[in-house]
Amino acid sequence: MRKLFIASCIFISFSVTSCKDFLDVKPTNSGDAETSIQTAADAKVIVNGVMSILSNRDYYGRNFPLYADVKGGDFTIFAAGRGFDYLYTFNHSASSNSYSSVWTQGFNAIGQINNLLKNIESLKATGSLENFNSYEGQALTARALVNFDLVRLYGEPYNENKAAWGIPIITKSLKADAQELRSTVEDTYKQILLDLKAAETLLPKTKLNGYLNYYANKALQARVYLYMEDYPNALAAAQEVINSKVYTLYSNTAWVDSWKSEFGTESIFELGIYPNETDLGNSSLGAYFRRSAHGSSAILGNFMASDYFLARLKQDDTDVRWGVMARDETAATRLGAIYKYSGGVNLEGDKKSSNSTAVNFKVIRLSEVYLMAAEAALKSDKALAASYLNEIRKRSPKLSLTNESTISLDVIAEERSKELAGEGHRFFDMIRWNKKIEFNDELGSINTIHRTKTIDRSLNKTILPIFTDEINANPGIGAQQNPGY
Repeated sequence: MRKLFIASCIFISFSVTSCKDFLDVKPTNSGDAETSIQTAADAKVIVNGVMSILSNRDYYGRNFPLYADVKGGDFTIFAAGRGFDYLYTFNHSASSNSYSSVWTQGFNAIGQINNLLKNIESLKATGSLENFNSYEGQALTARALVNFDLVRLYGEPYNENKAAWGIPIITKSLKADAQELRSTVEDTYKQILLDLKAAETLLPKTKLNGYLNYYANKALQARVYLYMEDYPNALAAAQEVINSKVYTLYSNTAWVDSWKSEFGTESIFELGIYPNETDLGNSSLGAYFRRSAHGSSAILGNFMASDYFLARLKQDDTDVRWGVMARDETAATRLGAIYKYSGGVNLEGDKKSSNSTAVNFKVIRLSEVYLMAAEAALKSDKALAASYLNEIRKRSPKLSLTNESTISLDVIAEERSKELAGEGHRFFDMIRWNKKIEFNDELGSINTIHRTKTIDRSLNKTILPIFTDEINANPGIGAQQNPGY
């Protein structure tokens, strides 16, 4: 019985009130949203706690971007057994390698968010004169972000089958024995947009380092609309961010060094990763992407760029993005190790400390917004699409710029691959585009019996299973298991 009680606390049936003694997730400068809210300063403390959950190793601190990159064909693996190789091989089941951590942390964050929103609503109803607008807007935007991430992990693509099961939609505080069931993908997306739209007018249009502002909300809207193939709304949202001029693209000379600096000119939403808090040291995201043992004998270095990714970069030997690439363990001349999240090849973390793994995670960058604008404009105005794409393509000085005759989705996809490698996009992009993913299995000795060399989204394991502990705590959701599990 104790096991099931713990499961009900951690997973979607948790209530912060009933489970707060069990949950060990309080970050620095954070509190329990159920009991702590009286002033705007209190609300900020809870928002800090939500940001800490998002930056946890089980979410954006490592596991979520790792999932999205190593499954997309741009990364490969040299040796099994160093950690998370089951992601690359798609070795998932409900009871083994279910990768449930993002679900756990995501609904943990939603529980805190819902309690915060409930308390703000109650305080407003009793006549509080405190200004909670920014914190309410951040909470709603964060809930939309979490729901969007979870529905991409557990639901079929919106443009494939929006009637498929998505995730439980939880917008209120739950009792300890609540057993919420999954809504459809379509309804999940509707809730995401409801939250984003409700948050718009509450958020400031100034930079908020480490927090969500109006432009982070708009950039997230552009992402969501793009996944829905609602290109006019995606373009409008992206253009609002671009035209605001609040953020500016890095120059070619500044691009490499941007990875060892906090909160740069492109950083729309960036999560702080700090020593002794959410930094994972030798188990960090950056450590998994760099060469084995570089910086420490304990560094794993499990994932490296595939031949297919390197072929794109080799289109231009002066591409500035070579600046975060270094040799991998296969050969001195193969530059397959990616050092974005080690602060660059010289291992300079953005805290300028001896710990090169304490590098912030950039959830939304302006470069991505330009790429989204290009994709969103492609069907309606190819010249406009080319103009947005060329702002990023300039990072390859020897490549000719695109125009309305040469631009295509394939060209945009190549540029997204080169620009956003290691930032948690490639697999989701390939799935929503319904493109085949080819894996560079030849570089290592690994077991790939769970998938073939080339897959597409018809493979059931491109979606994660609802895991056994969640089904034990919430039996009704077992009838909503994803196909093939």
